[in-house]
Formats: sequence, C-alpha cells, structure tokens
Amino acid sequence: VQLQASGGGLVQAGGSLRLSCAASGGTFNNYHMGWFRRAPGRERELVAAINWSGGSTYYTDSVKGRFTISKDNALNTGYLQMNSLKPEDTAVYYCAARRRNTIGGFTTTQYDYWGQGTQVTVSS
Repeated sequence: VQLQASGGGLVQAGGSLRLSCAASGGTFNNYHMGWFRRAPGRERELVAAINWSGGSTYYTDSVKGRFTISKDNALNTGYLQMNSLKPEDTAVYYCAARRRNTIGGFTTTQYDYWGQGTQVTVSS
C-alpha cells in the first residue's frame, strides 16, 4: 500500500491542523494506521494509532485530549485532527500502515508502510 500524507503547515500556538493520509494500492481496512512524528534532535515517536476497523485508538500521553485519530475505510483515508497545538508539537509527521493480521497489534512502532512526512510548525 502507498501512503500520501498532507495537511501540515505553520500555525500559531493554540491553533488547529488536520493531517490526512491517502492510501492506494491496497484495501485500507486490512491495515492499522499510525501517525508518528520526529522533532529535531529527537527520536521518532508514535503519536496516535488506530486499529484496522477504527474501533480502537491509542494516544501518547502528551497529545491526549488534543489530538484525534480516525480512518475512513470507504475513502481509503486516515486523519489526525490536532487541536490546541503547542510549540513542542513541531515536527515532521508521518502516517504509516501495518497489516491487521500481524502479531503486535496496532500500538507497536513496527509499521510496514510509510508515507512521506509533512511538516508541522507551531509558533509561540
């Protein structure tokens, strides 16, 4: 499956952005989806993940209550709604997909397919 992320940009602290991840070349409901980010000088981290059906989600503590992950299997698209953005959210964000029938579920960092990154910059 090929993934195309979009929606990044420059926003002031407290603002919102919605990232999208368009999938092609596969049946989207066969995949879990995750959003990762890498900030300068830091390791890549899993920000949010959603299982193949959309029925279960995971968020890292720093974004709980501010970010919402979703996926629309009919449209082959996933989303990350980011509200109340903070300067520390500044990073390159990547969407990723993991086959649903692999051991480890959807909260692992071991994803199989990756989109290109999209830059999110939050100014103070």
